Amino acid sequence: MGGGGRWAARWVENDDVSVYALRMDWDDVRHFLALAQTGSVRAAGAALGVSHSTVARRVESLEGRLAARLFDRTPDGYVLTEAGRRVMPKAQRVDAEFADLERSVAGDDERMEGLISVTCCDSTVCHLITYALAELCREHPGLALVMSVDGRLFDLSRREADIAIRAVGLDVQPPEHLLGRRVAPLLIASYVACEHAQRLDPDDPCTRWLGFDDPKVMRLVVETSSYPNLPTWGSFSSLESLVSAVRAGLGLTILPAYIGDRDPYLQRLPMDDVRHMADLWVLSHPDLRDNARVRAAKARVTACFEEHAALFRGERCRDATERHELAPSADAVPR
Repeated sequence: MGGGGRWAARWVENDDVSVYALRMDWDDVRHFLALAQTGSVRAAGAALGVSHSTVARRVESLEGRLAARLFDRTPDGYVLTEAGRRVMPKAQRVDAEFADLERSVAGDDERMEGLISVTCCDSTVCHLITYALAELCREHPGLALVMSVDGRLFDLSRREADIAIRAVGLDVQPPEHLLGRRVAPLLIASYVACEHAQRLDPDDPCTRWLGFDDPKVMRLVVETSSYPNLPTWGSFSSLESLVSAVRAGLGLTILPAYIGDRDPYLQRLPMDDVRHMADLWVLSHPDLRDNARVRAAKARVTACFEEHAALFRGERCRDATERHELAPSADAVPR
């Protein structure tokens, strides 16, 4: 939302007990909502892209305007007071109205200039998408990319992103209020580092799987593999850290095939257990369907997945030249 704009608010309680007729700073209300949702000034600051001190200052400003304490500061975080709980639903309604206003204006924007905000599910997809959108940005110098790698659910209704690339389970549909297009299958396979393949024999009970930070999913993929009895060791919170660990020879791993197959330092296990676990979708809000820059960006993103369809189908790169082109430079890859 735009920063610093003031608006007149008249909030009336259902029982007509209290009326707020004050001039508010909308940024104060945004910071109040973020703090109420996270319970932490640091988490709220991270969500809004500001410092924790800014969150605290904005909330104190709102409390001063309302002449009411909205939060109790406890050892476990910030907890809404009774006054805060009364303010919360009204602030949420105003927030939704401002988000709707912003989307409706943006949806009619035919200019090929301004920000295009894209959130990707992992760095490999981000790498491919960035290259796909680079030509669009060269063609239209007024465009600027905002790229993020984040697996959390972004609120596209509030334009936390214009376009989201997300993995969606096979038995799950994207939210009905969003426009969605399935662009690629998400296949997983089992991998080992090339230089450690002889030492890390999956038939050796001393070999181990490297874990990731979703124990439920980890158990599922191990139990349905050809090596269900191997122990799981450690926990790695990102695909990047997991790839680094398997390159270092710490164990075997299960990765999306489009990540494992493009890495020249990894190879599939003899029994690689390729499985179709989910699909990758491109998501956006329907209010932005007529926004020129979002429409153009979605077309380039979709074309990118079509161009790399073989990679996402798990068809391994057998040609050495192709693998070299897909791989990062040697200087960028620790041995």
